[in-house]
Amino acid sequence: MDVYEEIRKGERGAWVSICAYIVFSALKLISGYVFASSALLADGFNNLTDIVASIAVLIGLRISQKPPDSDHAYGHFRAETIAALIASFIMAMVGIQVLFEAGRSLFIGKEVEPNLWSAGVAAVCAMGMFAVYIYNRNLARKINNSALMAAAKDNFSDALVSIGAAVGIVGAQFGLPWLDVVAAFAVGLIICKTAWDIFRDSTYRLTDGFDQDELRDLRSTIARIPGVEAINDVKARVHGNHVLVDVVIAVDPTLSIIEGHEISDKVEERMHNLHNIMHVHVHVEPNDDKKVQITSDHK
Repeated sequence: MDVYEEIRKGERGAWVSICAYIVFSALKLISGYVFASSALLADGFNNLTDIVASIAVLIGLRISQKPPDSDHAYGHFRAETIAALIASFIMAMVGIQVLFEAGRSLFIGKEVEPNLWSAGVAAVCAMGMFAVYIYNRNLARKINNSALMAAAKDNFSDALVSIGAAVGIVGAQFGLPWLDVVAAFAVGLIICKTAWDIFRDSTYRLTDGFDQDELRDLRSTIARIPGVEAINDVKARVHGNHVLVDVVIAVDPTLSIIEGHEISDKVEERMHNLHNIMHVHVHVEPNDDKKVQITSDHK
């Protein structure tokens, strides 16, 4: 399966999330108003932000399928990262609004005990969202798509939010209606935390940040390849869902150009097979230690 085919399969998961969020957000918002539940309303607004985030991921996946051109020699894979960054700002604004409304309701003392039916709605939505999480998680693993896996994790956190809302609503039935408001406040915090995590990850990727432990794994793999006598430099960066690696290896200076090229091919093949890295730029240099030895022998 090629890269673009994987992206097209990833769109299926994005559409599943969008449809689920539309249904669940409408159900929660309507039920929240009818049953007077702040927690369920907050959960519904949370799902509205998830619709925006899922659409952003879908748009990013669509743009990232565009082939390389004169202005984008590496393709358009970073489009989904930019879309996620925009979605994080939208989520943060909604999260702050939910926190503001929950705090205002708490301090002005106008808590209203929510109807128990709202807890049932939250529980049903939690089960539905957990099913969406299982579907997207399995699909993401099958096509090795990190963006879809991130969306699946968001699905799972949304299921937990709905469970928290249900708990708050049930607790309010025991003469503590402020628990429903507290649950709404907790939902607002989760929205803001999710927005911050997406913002931090997106900016990290866009500024070419890369995990040092993973980089050490790549270096270790390259070092074990026959013919590679030293690694003078290795760098990596994330480009959408893909990793680009630049490595400078040292080989025996007596090797022919063809033999050096064959070692480069082995590096590319090993990176693809073991780390699913499609683009590796290998620069071959003579091993300086052996180069000095050969020079000395010729004197």
